[in-house]
Amino acid sequence: MIIPSFIGFSLFFFYPALRGLFMSLTDWDLLTEANFIGLDNYRRLINDQYFWNSLKVTFLYVLYNIPIQTVIGLALAVFMNQMRRSTSFRGMILLPWFIPNVVVGLLWQLMLNPVVGPINLILEGLGLSRIQFLRLPTTALPSIAAINIWRHMGYTALLFFAGLQTIPDSMYEAAKIDGASPFQTFKKITVPLLKPVMTFVVVTSVIGSFQIFDTVAVTTEGGPMRSTEVMIWFIFQHAFQRFNMGYGSAATVVLFIILIGFTLSYMKTTRGGESDLG
Repeated sequence: MIIPSFIGFSLFFFYPALRGLFMSLTDWDLLTEANFIGLDNYRRLINDQYFWNSLKVTFLYVLYNIPIQTVIGLALAVFMNQMRRSTSFRGMILLPWFIPNVVVGLLWQLMLNPVVGPINLILEGLGLSRIQFLRLPTTALPSIAAINIWRHMGYTALLFFAGLQTIPDSMYEAAKIDGASPFQTFKKITVPLLKPVMTFVVVTSVIGSFQIFDTVAVTTEGGPMRSTEVMIWFIFQHAFQRFNMGYGSAATVVLFIILIGFTLSYMKTTRGGESDLG
């Protein structure tokens, strides 16, 4: 039964990963034959200030994105759990997630336009100054994070909502009989029993955030002043615009190591694979 999946995994994931690792040890330019150069690409990465800048920008984006997205998603899930019969509300919350990233980028590029964008028109109507959200180094990255929070918070809420369905109502009833407040019930029952779901949400969200590309490509193209040049955009530029596939592959391997390291350390620290629901 697992042979078809194993074949697909080998062809489309395992082999390309090995191929990418090999390419990171070459100076392949997509046009001529690849020459083996060992670890030269990795040595170049260490001394490349733009690579370190892209790494810093990516970490900042994750810090902007993940905590807020997780908190909002959990709050929406609790609200959805209290309105179990309202399928229309759940559909409305999940709707942004069905919109392709490119369309979302174009939509919010218009919404945040400093001249005709509705957001700036509202700010002006409130007596505030217009803000060039996507054109200033200080606001561009938080704006992109806000765009992706808007798109993914419904999906995050749906995952938490599914986890809430696994918690027996008897536990909440027992807590209510014991006189626990709603906050105490949430802290002592809901959060501990959602630990496996929380782990899945955080790990997949961080991996997805490190791979942010579409929104950046549509809205800022890494600018202004490299303030939104995330790692995937850095890799894309070197691999497909400058035809330096070996250097881009080396950056990809580094990104893979970072994500594997984060996932393993987070799982070990939080014991995310274990549930308090016996």
